[in-house]
Amino acid sequence: MSFLRVAGGVAGGVLGTGAVAGVGLTAYAAWEARQYTLRRVEVPLLPAGARPLRVLHLSDIHMTPGQRRKQEWLAGLATLRPDLVVDTGDNLAHAASVPVVRDALGPLLDVPGVFVFGSNDYFSPTLRNPLRYLLPDDGRRNTAAARLPWPDLRDAFTASGWVDLTNRREVVKVGELSFAFAGVDDPHLRYDRLQDVAGPADRDADVRVGVAHAPYLRVLDQLAADGYDAILAGHTHGGQVCLPGVGALTTNCDLEPARAKGLHRHPAASRDGDPGSAWLHVSAGLGTSPYARIRVACRPEATLLTLVPRSR
Repeated sequence: MSFLRVAGGVAGGVLGTGAVAGVGLTAYAAWEARQYTLRRVEVPLLPAGARPLRVLHLSDIHMTPGQRRKQEWLAGLATLRPDLVVDTGDNLAHAASVPVVRDALGPLLDVPGVFVFGSNDYFSPTLRNPLRYLLPDDGRRNTAAARLPWPDLRDAFTASGWVDLTNRREVVKVGELSFAFAGVDDPHLRYDRLQDVAGPADRDADVRVGVAHAPYLRVLDQLAADGYDAILAGHTHGGQVCLPGVGALTTNCDLEPARAKGLHRHPAASRDGDPGSAWLHVSAGLGTSPYARIRVACRPEATLLTLVPRSR
């Protein structure tokens, strides 16, 4: 047998093995993107003596009408009976999704709620090379795509009693406590008007919370400096593709990958042990682009935040 034949056989075997591995990884990533998960986190935010409150944080649903499994899972969250719902945007991924999102939320719309929108509430998703997210941000945004019916979604939310926090400050009663909110429009599109919400957080409120879709540092810095106890955001998809021992590769904003999802502090803890001034919760979200329904080591999620009294 000639050397060329042997070498060719080895090369073919390697390529075949690589192809099988690639198919396997893609199948796993597609499977994981449908493994909807409820995270539970405890956050010490309430005044002494207050009863715990349950806050359901939803983000990046990216709903299309055909995603029945996601719709059913989302509808099931009503059984958690939260005291408050915070929706940090990117609910839509299709022009016909507004009634689908409304119906999937169902009884959750009867619960006190607040919301902001993200870019995929305003503009339809387009087919893009996912490797672009690993490159430095070139500043280009998907604003030439078809517009989505976000006014209809806003009207559906506000008609149910949810509060629109688009570049606004509002006080919302949750049980016996008052929550002072400051929210901004999507920072990824630079729609945020920080000057509209700037200034010290309401010290008369029991809890002070900032809300944004994308956790850009300019927004986090101001909300923390203004005295908000916590900030809730989404947008990152938790990195969407994470590596064991490494974690998220990107956040699609200027937040560092180490805080791509979960509960952290902002500013982040310093070397001298300073815990920072505000809690930061970033949801990895429930969806993906409809053109790349994959996740690796980062399951789609909603989070039930149990707020408990502060220790001091």
